[in-house]
Amino acid sequence: LAAGAGITLPAALVNPPGASGGLVNIPAMVIILLVTLLLIIGVRKSARVNTVIVAIKLGVILLFLYLAFGHIQPANWVPFMPFGWSGVITGAAIVFFAYIGFDAVSTAAEEVKNPKRDVPIGILSSLAIATVLYIAVSAVLTGIVPYSLFAGTSAPVAFALEQIGISWGSALISVGAICGITSVIIVLLYGQTRIFYAMSRDGLLPALFRQIHPVYRTPVKVTILVGTVTAILAGFLPLTTIAELVNIGTLAAFIIVSLGVIVLRYTEPSLPRPFRCPLVPLVPILCILSCGLLILALPLVTHLRFVLWLAVGLVIYILYSRHHSRINEDTSAVECWKG
Repeated sequence: LAAGAGITLPAALVNPPGASGGLVNIPAMVIILLVTLLLIIGVRKSARVNTVIVAIKLGVILLFLYLAFGHIQPANWVPFMPFGWSGVITGAAIVFFAYIGFDAVSTAAEEVKNPKRDVPIGILSSLAIATVLYIAVSAVLTGIVPYSLFAGTSAPVAFALEQIGISWGSALISVGAICGITSVIIVLLYGQTRIFYAMSRDGLLPALFRQIHPVYRTPVKVTILVGTVTAILAGFLPLTTIAELVNIGTLAAFIIVSLGVIVLRYTEPSLPRPFRCPLVPLVPILCILSCGLLILALPLVTHLRFVLWLAVGLVIYILYSRHHSRINEDTSAVECWKG
């Protein structure tokens, strides 16, 4: 977290035991546990905090674009794709974790006043805004400093501002980076707890995962569980390993959802669909192909880890979930589950 924000820490603190034999990544664990506490207190308070953080993050991004735009040298964009399409695909597969979170909006559907209208707007608008900002920042970043100079830094935006003599802007970018990381943690932890909650309600996980706090009205036990496990992983695993596992897991989930859309469109054509995918099966097929291509670009060791993790999930499903699923109860439960 600190390295990504442009803050210099001892190497042993930044790289956990799995990477360098150093100390535990305490800052990452503390931030995750604080976010977990925030999510326990309630969705509204979490949303307010997240809104403030996102506003700061967007302000810092716009400040960077304003400060750096006048220092762009078009010669730095030549060659425009120095590693070719293979480099583009490999890079996209590695940094994919920085581009997820939009899917987490769908997990909040039950807590939205008008999910049929608001959820698609939230996903598509945030996706469009983030895409424009990613392209703009990348273009300006590589335009003011040759891409080859970024190889030795873990905070490229702050580094680039220092190179053009705007040191005070570098400090502000560091603050914005921390805000950006924190807002992503809030969204993803929230999404994971709601997924477990919904799975438990459908019988796929034990009742522990759907217990609601009597005061805060949040799934407190599953929130504590997810926050604790996430903090441990962040503290003891290298960031690159975590990122690659997140990437392949999310890409595989997108493929499974796309297959589900195709299958259900033909097996359950009359099923109510508040969120209707257009141009089926073209859009799901394009999603499957693009996600599969990115998965192939990830390292082999990541594939092996994913297979092992998937095997653990299948064991849980075979031994528990399929026997307790509400789909096995009766016809009315089946209709309720489908809805």
